[in-house]
Amino acid sequence: MEQETKVFEKPTEKRNLPLQLLTGALKKVRGDNTLQLVEDFTSEMTMVAEGLCDDQSRVRSELDDVRRDSDRIRQNLKGEIDTLSTDLESLETSTSEKLKDMSLRLTAIENSLKEKQKKRGFFRGDQGSFMQQLTLIVSIAAGSWVLVTLLNLFR
Repeated sequence: MEQETKVFEKPTEKRNLPLQLLTGALKKVRGDNTLQLVEDFTSEMTMVAEGLCDDQSRVRSELDDVRRDSDRIRQNLKGEIDTLSTDLESLETSTSEKLKDMSLRLTAIENSLKEKQKKRGFFRGDQGSFMQQLTLIVSIAAGSWVLVTLLNLFR
Protein backbone atom coordinates (compact mmCIF):
# COMPACT_ATOMS: atom_id res chain seq x y z
CA MET A 1 0.00 0.00 0.00
CA GLU A 2 2.79 2.22 0.63
CA GLN A 3 3.87 1.94 -2.95
CA GLU A 4 0.45 2.82 -4.19
CA THR A 5 0.47 6.01 -2.15
CA LYS A 6 3.81 7.02 -3.54
CA VAL A 7 2.65 6.39 -7.06
CA PHE A 8 -0.33 8.67 -6.50
CA GLU A 9 1.71 11.36 -4.83
CA LYS A 10 4.12 11.77 -7.68
CA PRO A 11 1.52 12.66 -10.30
CA THR A 12 -0.06 15.12 -7.85
CA GLU A 13 3.26 16.78 -7.29
CA LYS A 14 3.79 16.88 -11.04
CA ARG A 15 0.39 18.49 -11.53
CA ASN A 16 1.10 21.12 -8.88
CA LEU A 17 4.49 21.93 -10.33
CA PRO A 18 3.22 24.33 -13.04
CA LEU A 19 1.01 26.02 -10.48
CA GLN A 20 3.92 26.37 -8.10
CA LEU A 21 6.09 27.81 -10.86
CA LEU A 22 3.41 30.29 -11.82
CA THR A 23 2.82 31.32 -8.22
CA GLY A 24 6.54 31.77 -7.66
CA ALA A 25 6.89 33.86 -10.82
CA LEU A 26 3.92 36.01 -9.85
CA LYS A 27 5.40 36.61 -6.40
CA LYS A 28 8.60 37.83 -7.97
CA VAL A 29 6.73 40.08 -10.40
CA ARG A 30 4.23 41.41 -7.85
CA GLY A 31 6.55 41.67 -4.98
CA ASP A 32 5.63 41.51 -1.31
CA ASN A 33 3.29 44.54 -1.31
CA THR A 34 0.41 42.85 -3.18
CA LEU A 35 -2.04 43.72 -0.44
CA GLN A 36 -1.05 47.38 -0.64
CA LEU A 37 -1.47 47.33 -4.44
CA VAL A 38 -4.89 45.73 -4.11
CA GLU A 39 -5.86 48.37 -1.54
CA ASP A 40 -4.61 51.21 -3.78
CA PHE A 41 -6.43 49.76 -6.77
CA THR A 42 -9.62 49.41 -4.74
CA SER A 43 -9.45 53.00 -3.49
CA GLU A 44 -8.76 54.34 -7.00
CA MET A 45 -11.63 52.31 -8.46
CA THR A 46 -13.91 53.60 -5.69
CA MET A 47 -12.92 57.17 -6.56
CA VAL A 48 -13.55 56.50 -10.26
CA ALA A 49 -16.92 54.91 -9.47
CA GLU A 50 -17.91 57.91 -7.33
CA GLY A 51 -16.89 60.25 -10.15
CA LEU A 52 -18.92 58.24 -12.62
CA CYS A 53 -21.88 58.33 -10.25
CA ASP A 54 -21.60 62.14 -9.99
CA ASP A 55 -21.31 62.45 -13.76
CA GLN A 56 -24.31 60.21 -14.25
CA SER A 57 -26.42 62.23 -11.78
CA ARG A 58 -25.43 65.47 -13.61
CA VAL A 59 -26.36 63.91 -16.94
CA ARG A 60 -29.73 62.80 -15.54
CA SER A 61 -30.35 66.29 -14.19
CA GLU A 62 -29.50 67.87 -17.54
CA LEU A 63 -31.68 65.32 -19.32
CA ASP A 64 -34.60 66.22 -17.05
CA ASP A 65 -34.01 69.93 -17.81
CA VAL A 66 -33.94 69.22 -21.55
CA ARG A 67 -37.15 67.17 -21.29
CA ARG A 68 -38.92 69.97 -19.40
CA ASP A 69 -37.74 72.54 -21.94
CA SER A 70 -38.81 70.40 -24.87
CA ASP A 71 -42.25 69.81 -23.28
CA ARG A 72 -42.64 73.56 -22.74
CA ILE A 73 -41.59 74.31 -26.32
CA ARG A 74 -43.91 71.59 -27.63
CA GLN A 75 -46.84 73.11 -25.70
CA ASN A 76 -46.02 76.60 -26.98
CA LEU A 77 -45.83 75.34 -30.56
CA LYS A 78 -49.10 73.48 -30.17
CA GLY A 79 -50.76 76.68 -28.91
CA GLU A 80 -49.35 78.69 -31.80
CA ILE A 81 -50.47 76.06 -34.30
CA ASP A 82 -53.98 76.11 -32.83
CA THR A 83 -54.05 79.92 -33.01
CA LEU A 84 -52.83 79.91 -36.61
CA SER A 85 -55.35 77.24 -37.51
CA THR A 86 -58.18 79.32 -36.04
CA ASP A 87 -56.95 82.44 -37.84
CA LEU A 88 -56.70 80.52 -41.11
CA GLU A 89 -60.23 79.20 -40.76
CA SER A 90 -61.59 82.69 -40.08
CA LEU A 91 -59.67 84.09 -43.07
CA GLU A 92 -60.95 81.27 -45.21
CA THR A 93 -64.52 81.98 -44.13
CA SER A 94 -64.23 85.73 -44.74
CA THR A 95 -62.56 85.17 -48.10
CA SER A 96 -65.30 82.75 -49.08
CA GLU A 97 -67.97 85.28 -48.08
CA LYS A 98 -66.23 88.06 -50.03
CA LEU A 99 -65.95 85.79 -53.06
CA LYS A 100 -69.65 84.96 -52.90
CA ASP A 101 -70.48 88.67 -52.56
CA MET A 102 -68.29 89.53 -55.54
CA SER A 103 -69.86 86.73 -57.56
CA LEU A 104 -73.34 88.04 -56.78
CA ARG A 105 -72.30 91.57 -57.74
CA LEU A 106 -70.79 90.35 -61.00
CA THR A 107 -73.94 88.41 -61.81
CA ALA A 108 -76.03 91.53 -61.08
CA ILE A 109 -73.78 93.65 -63.33
CA GLU A 110 -74.03 91.07 -66.14
CA ASN A 111 -77.81 90.98 -65.83
CA SER A 112 -77.94 94.79 -65.87
CA LEU A 113 -75.84 94.91 -69.04
CA LYS A 114 -78.07 92.32 -70.72
CA GLU A 115 -81.17 94.34 -69.87
CA LYS A 116 -79.60 97.53 -71.21
CA GLN A 117 -78.72 95.76 -74.45
CA LYS A 118 -82.29 94.49 -74.75
CA LYS A 119 -83.61 98.04 -74.19
CA ARG A 120 -81.41 99.44 -76.95
CA GLY A 121 -83.35 97.27 -79.27
CA PHE A 122 -83.30 97.37 -83.00
CA PHE A 123 -82.26 100.99 -83.45
CA ARG A 124 -79.44 101.07 -80.90
CA GLY A 125 -77.53 97.84 -81.43
CA ASP A 126 -73.78 97.57 -81.51
CA GLN A 127 -72.50 96.37 -84.87
CA GLY A 128 -74.30 97.07 -88.16
CA SER A 129 -77.48 98.32 -86.58
CA PHE A 130 -80.27 99.73 -88.70
CA MET A 131 -79.77 103.33 -87.52
CA GLN A 132 -76.07 103.29 -88.32
CA GLN A 133 -76.71 101.94 -91.79
CA LEU A 134 -79.49 104.47 -92.38
CA THR A 135 -77.26 107.33 -91.24
CA LEU A 136 -74.52 106.19 -93.60
CA ILE A 137 -76.91 106.00 -96.59
CA VAL A 138 -78.41 109.42 -95.84
CA SER A 139 -74.97 111.01 -95.49
CA ILE A 140 -73.86 109.55 -98.82
CA ALA A 141 -77.03 110.82 -100.51
CA ALA A 142 -76.67 114.28 -98.94
CA GLY A 143 -73.03 114.47 -99.90
CA SER A 144 -73.77 113.55 -103.47
CA TRP A 145 -76.62 116.12 -103.61
CA VAL A 146 -74.23 118.81 -102.31
CA LEU A 147 -71.62 117.77 -104.85
CA VAL A 148 -74.11 117.81 -107.73
CA THR A 149 -75.42 121.21 -106.63
CA LEU A 150 -71.90 122.64 -106.50
CA LEU A 151 -71.09 121.24 -109.93
CA ASN A 152 -74.26 122.71 -111.37
CA LEU A 153 -73.47 126.01 -109.74
CA PHE A 154 -70.01 126.30 -111.35
CA ARG A 155 -71.06 125.26 -114.76
